[in-house]
Amino acid sequence: MENQPPAAPIPAAVKPASHKPVNWKQVGAFLALTFGLTWGLDLALYLTGGLQNPAAITALQLQMLLPAFSAMLLGMFFWADSPINIKTNRSRSRWFTWFFLALTLVYIAGVTAVFIQPALVQTVNSVMLLPSLIGLVLLIVLRATGGKKTFTSVGMGGGQPKLWFLFGLGVVLFMGLQSLLNWIFKLGTPVDLTPLFAQITATGIPQQALFALVAIQAILLGPFLGLIVTFGEEYGWRGYLQPALLGLGKVRGIALVGIIWGIWHWPVIWMGYNFPGHPYLGSLLMTLFCIGLAFFLGYAVLKARGLWISAFLHALVNQSLSFFVAMVYKPTDMAFSFGVGIAGLVLIALVVLLILRDPLWKETD
Repeated sequence: MENQPPAAPIPAAVKPASHKPVNWKQVGAFLALTFGLTWGLDLALYLTGGLQNPAAITALQLQMLLPAFSAMLLGMFFWADSPINIKTNRSRSRWFTWFFLALTLVYIAGVTAVFIQPALVQTVNSVMLLPSLIGLVLLIVLRATGGKKTFTSVGMGGGQPKLWFLFGLGVVLFMGLQSLLNWIFKLGTPVDLTPLFAQITATGIPQQALFALVAIQAILLGPFLGLIVTFGEEYGWRGYLQPALLGLGKVRGIALVGIIWGIWHWPVIWMGYNFPGHPYLGSLLMTLFCIGLAFFLGYAVLKARGLWISAFLHALVNQSLSFFVAMVYKPTDMAFSFGVGIAGLVLIALVVLLILRDPLWKETD
């Protein structure tokens, strides 16, 4: 067992606003590197066919890794006050940060390979599943052998399992409600699963059982399989940027995180992702959606005093939204529907207003 620091500092992901002012030089460096890498990748994708490029799926996954990659690169090698700086971090968590940097480089190599040789897309997509699973196993092993302080000492705590369940249940119910409201207001069409069921009929699996299996895979298993990838965004936005901006106050700091996070998505929105046919309205809607989601995920991090809960919830939002759209009810126009559209944003705003009633937002320590 390796020696742990004698007194673990307050995890960076949960430091209150009163602990330190905003270091705008570091924030600027993080944003410059994150946006430079991400928008450079998006430009390369746009110039080679956009979302029609076979490399698009892997490129979008790589994009999700870049905020954490940027924060880790700067924190490990350039910021002496960072809890993950290689000169001061002696906890076992350092093996995970090294792994994550390597994972990002593997993704870069995979995307580059598909850019050069599109026929490799299936092979690369299959291979990319392995390092994510290795990362999940590594995370569990390091936590089990090193104890709780392994990750809490560097701002990567897990948070209480009870809150994972309660927040997660809220996400699934909320996304289910959005799908129900789309059906009630006839903002799309029910998904016809007949072709899918026809393909599986020969196996003898009942249709209800098949639907349940898909739901379990998407909503229960999927978020854990995608945990390492969504951590890529969450360590950047909630692990580094949120605590870095809490010097502005919790509400203003998290609102600014949401705005920045939304703008970060703009190039893929312009290419037709999320809101096909609405590049400018879609950019606005994505920014508003990210502000609302930033308050929800930021609140979860502050409430649970852990970062990994936000990676789980982020993955669950993605998985449950995709499940209800693909398997239950498909909106005609994502921009004018419940979910991530205008109608959905009204409900998200109500959730944010409810969250802001918690006294936690007024606490200073």
